[in-house]
Amino acid sequence: MTKIDIETSYHYGVIKRAIEAVDAAGGTPLALDDLAREVGMSPAHLQRVFSAWVGVSPKRYQQYLTLGHAKALLQERFTTLDVVNEVGLSGSGRLHDLFIKWEAMSPGEFARKGDGLTVYWGWFESPFGDCLAMGTDKGLCGLGFADEIPRDETFADLASRWPNAVLREAPERIAAWVEAAFQQNGTANLHLLGAPFQIKVWEALLNIPSGHVTTYSEIATRVGSPKAVRAVGTAVGRNPVSWIIPCHRALRKSGGLGGYHWGLPVKRAMLAYETALNEEQSSKVTR
Repeated sequence: MTKIDIETSYHYGVIKRAIEAVDAAGGTPLALDDLAREVGMSPAHLQRVFSAWVGVSPKRYQQYLTLGHAKALLQERFTTLDVVNEVGLSGSGRLHDLFIKWEAMSPGEFARKGDGLTVYWGWFESPFGDCLAMGTDKGLCGLGFADEIPRDETFADLASRWPNAVLREAPERIAAWVEAAFQQNGTANLHLLGAPFQIKVWEALLNIPSGHVTTYSEIATRVGSPKAVRAVGTAVGRNPVSWIIPCHRALRKSGGLGGYHWGLPVKRAMLAYETALNEEQSSKVTR
């Protein structure tokens, strides 16, 4: 496994246990000592892990892990995609300085389902557990997470999207793009295989600013099919490059999380991570 950060997967394991502890508390905030006991760590160690992962205290972070956090995001950070400042494929609104370049495979390539393509793959550590990345010579074409789903199922899922491609284990061929994506610095090239409607949905997702959310119905309106909410949900679920194309920022109108292809705890952790990081950055600006 290639390492993005030597401690990132360990930190996510702690976050996962924290999510379970916060849920088990039934909405009652846990004191630092109690939360530390639940995740099997000393209070001082837990404080260090949270600070290293995203820069906020465990007390503050608990607020982002609660099941009501999604509703709060809809109220406070809802994005209407019609008024998003679109600047092409610059990755506007994403964390730090990540620049996204992407292209869709041609209709012929789509019809051939990867025939004639070599897809390189490798396992990486990420801020959200073990990550499987796949890519062609042009860019990443798959990014999935294996914390809630077994590794073999994660691999089978991504590989099935290019049934006629040649798969080759070569993490070094795609490592720079993966590193850019998770460190949010540099250029992440994407090479996407999808039907035209799916591509339109994924493009809409790219226009949701970091730390903000939108709804499936808003995306449907944005792509010109306001009644196709269910189809939009399917297209969001088929997003091949999770995290970079931020399908975790799509919520139900009710404030419910909806589904997430790689497990709802991962989606919650991603939303909490972005909220905490954005607030931490904002506090630095105002100091």
